[in-house]
Amino acid sequence: MAFGVAYRDAAVPLSALWTSPFARWGGALSHVSSLDLAAVVTDRALRERGIDRSAVEGLVLGWTVPQPALFYGATTLAARLGMPGVGGPMLSQACATSVAALHQAAASVGTGAGPHLVVTTDRTSNGPELTWPPPGGPGHDPVRENWVRDSFARDPVTGRSMLATAEAVAAECGFTRGDLDSLAVLRFEQYADALAGERAFQRAFMVGVELGQDGGEGVRLSADEGVRAVTADGAARLPTVRAGGTHTAAAQTHPADGTAGALVTDVRGAGELAGRGPVVRLVASGFARVEPARMPKALVPAARAALHTAGLKLDAMDAIGTHNPFAVNDLYFARETGVALDAMNVRGSSLVFGHPQGPTGLRAVTELAHVLRARGGGLGLFTGCAAGDTAAALVVEVTD
Repeated sequence: MAFGVAYRDAAVPLSALWTSPFARWGGALSHVSSLDLAAVVTDRALRERGIDRSAVEGLVLGWTVPQPALFYGATTLAARLGMPGVGGPMLSQACATSVAALHQAAASVGTGAGPHLVVTTDRTSNGPELTWPPPGGPGHDPVRENWVRDSFARDPVTGRSMLATAEAVAAECGFTRGDLDSLAVLRFEQYADALAGERAFQRAFMVGVELGQDGGEGVRLSADEGVRAVTADGAARLPTVRAGGTHTAAAQTHPADGTAGALVTDVRGAGELAGRGPVVRLVASGFARVEPARMPKALVPAARAALHTAGLKLDAMDAIGTHNPFAVNDLYFARETGVALDAMNVRGSSLVFGHPQGPTGLRAVTELAHVLRARGGGLGLFTGCAAGDTAAALVVEVTD
């Protein structure tokens, strides 16, 4: 099942797309609340870009991992950003959270609302342990759940883990361990290309983290943390995660911590904010769900739904980016669509830089927009899977 949504009048100045560096699980951001991280990075992004906060009419907060006081997350974040009168929805849709948040903002702006600030943020490190009172009263054990690890390990509908869905698709399609290793090497080489010129590509949109901590030295992070170099020899030496499987640590992403943001407004407003800079028009989105325990397949019908709604063909896309928590995702997409593997994710992807969940898609969209800008503008497609055998996709157009 899939459906698409077209946006009548929604855009983002290219300069109003940003992301923090992503930090590895247990790394520099592991003890920083994702709300604190969002407040610090978003405040810096707004200041450095000269965005008028008084013009912001709504805020969409995307998250997937609970943090202390998240019940008041959107209003708290708005107040900390100097916008105490601003409110808006909080959205949580696993790995599709970023597209869902942009969709919400675009829909609001398209019906006449003013600029909407989208903030996506997550900390997979130190996820909460949830305990509910015994459902049967005294004498019964409480119900306990580790929010992050248990969610990774089991879909309540199928009883299967997300890794199991990747292995199932690889087996069905006949993809080999060598196929996945080669894709992992390619994706790392593409990410390494983005580091050229002292990270000139990334510095165009990445906002460093500078955060003081009580009783500590504070946190300073200016570049991704936890990226693992992948070579053909190195990948071949890694054991598979599961006995008899095809995915290794190189062929699947690593959980991470980070935040990303965007200011969504109408096309005219985006042009005014951009000055002489480029504008990223949000054209259409697509959402899909496939058969049980086949999550990596979902990015294909989501992409097709977005393209169909936009009235466009895949060969009209000037750049394509994916959220690829598993190498099999891109192999399956390429097989089903005919897109060359080296034509996707040309400056990096979540397979390499990590996956904080909520902000992962927005980082991918940001990088896609900058790739299009470097090529003189044009149309781009982002698509990626999400928990529950679902996916979300977004078509954008970059113009001067």
